[in-house]
Amino acid sequence: MLKRSDFYYDLPENLIAQTPVYPRDSSRLLIYDKSTNAITDGVFTDILNLLKAGDLLVINNTKVLPARMFSYTPNGGKVEILLLKRFSLTEWEVMVKPGKKAKEGVTLTINEELSLTVKSRTESGGRIVDFKYNGVFEDVISRVGEMPLPPYIKEKLKDQSRYQTVYAKNPGSSAAPTAGLHFTTELIQKLKDKGVEFATVELKVGLGTFRPVKEDDLTNHVMHTEWYEITEENAEIINKAKREGRRVIAVGTTSVRTLETVADSNGFVKAQSGDTNIFIYPPYTFKCVNGLITNFHLPESTLIMLVSAFLTREKTLAMYKHAVDNNYRFFSFGDACMIL
Repeated sequence: MLKRSDFYYDLPENLIAQTPVYPRDSSRLLIYDKSTNAITDGVFTDILNLLKAGDLLVINNTKVLPARMFSYTPNGGKVEILLLKRFSLTEWEVMVKPGKKAKEGVTLTINEELSLTVKSRTESGGRIVDFKYNGVFEDVISRVGEMPLPPYIKEKLKDQSRYQTVYAKNPGSSAAPTAGLHFTTELIQKLKDKGVEFATVELKVGLGTFRPVKEDDLTNHVMHTEWYEITEENAEIINKAKREGRRVIAVGTTSVRTLETVADSNGFVKAQSGDTNIFIYPPYTFKCVNGLITNFHLPESTLIMLVSAFLTREKTLAMYKHAVDNNYRFFSFGDACMIL
């Protein structure tokens, strides 16, 4: 039985990318060929040569909310707020810091446009709150919020758009689907001109994606839930590719989790929406996904476990060792790998 510690690897701190590269598609790309186990070093634009007409890329078009805000208690105490999950027009689950200043019944003021009242505490230490505002909530927080960068990124992001994919459309995520950050509109057009097809899914990425796995026995780990949707149009694009035996390549672990949540045993999907808490780790038989484009993930995280399910743990750790030895940049603003 695999344990959390089986997915550990040594990562020098200087390889954790603090800023995005410019242009987006100039990041490096590690190419892993599953048929030969060969590793090739390249740049992200090489996917133009690696993909062929008829290949289907499945992207997650969720948009990151500027979900980090600062509020004040009636006594002037400062409380950091991180939006996690929306339940209604005004009700959200949030993370608060420090928690002792966010007791039930307290009203916290962000500015003259926005305030919130703490309703209850969650099992994970968060809060259920009720916001008060005028107008459209997304417009209000776009003026007061900051991008909720992962805790390992210490530098301030100068251009907020660099933590959004160029195809981001539907607001609601607390973190970016970072494999998609490498794509430019020009690269996407060149891929389409070559005959590569695109399908879209939506999965609202939660901050739970950064939560460490605490249980050493993976069967005891409770995965966070995230909301997803696949439309009729996109389900048909995916199913047509499956019927014709074409490759379905997921851009990012969020696309993988969405596809594998809804796929039947033959890899076909149906239009639907809901919450998923699928936890993919070895051994796992993939039903829909044939290829994967993803970044390099934290040691002992659910994300490296998912990649290990796709490639095997031993091969994944060998691939990561190659990336470390060759000074690839890691995590959200880091380089990418493509497994085909």
